[in-house]
Amino acid sequence: QVQLVESGGGLVQAGGSLRLSCATSGRTFSSHKMGWFRQAPGKEREFVAAISWLGGSTYYADSVKGRFTILRDNAKNTMYLQMNSLKPEDTAVYYCAADRDLRPGVRPDDYAYWGQGTQVTVSS
Repeated sequence: QVQLVESGGGLVQAGGSLRLSCATSGRTFSSHKMGWFRQAPGKEREFVAAISWLGGSTYYADSVKGRFTILRDNAKNTMYLQMNSLKPEDTAVYYCAADRDLRPGVRPDDYAYWGQGTQVTVSS
């Protein structure tokens, strides 16, 4: 079982930056692929970014490419999402996710473990 806890959300003005963290429990963090998803009110959960189990491969949604960076520190059992040049349309609850299947995943169904989410609000 993997437990995930997100932090770092908040209110920021458009053009600003935030860094989300996803802390995990257990000794198997390094053997899971990890991802970030977000869900805005009235919308489906959507893929944001993903990172392979060793961090050598990263994947981004087109809407965040060039603005967001996904990172992981396996020694600290923590994953990060650095978000720069934030836009009002980035407003959502952001979730981190993990799965032992190491194949790349960009769908919510590709991940078995989820955090509780952290709110990100970008004002215009």
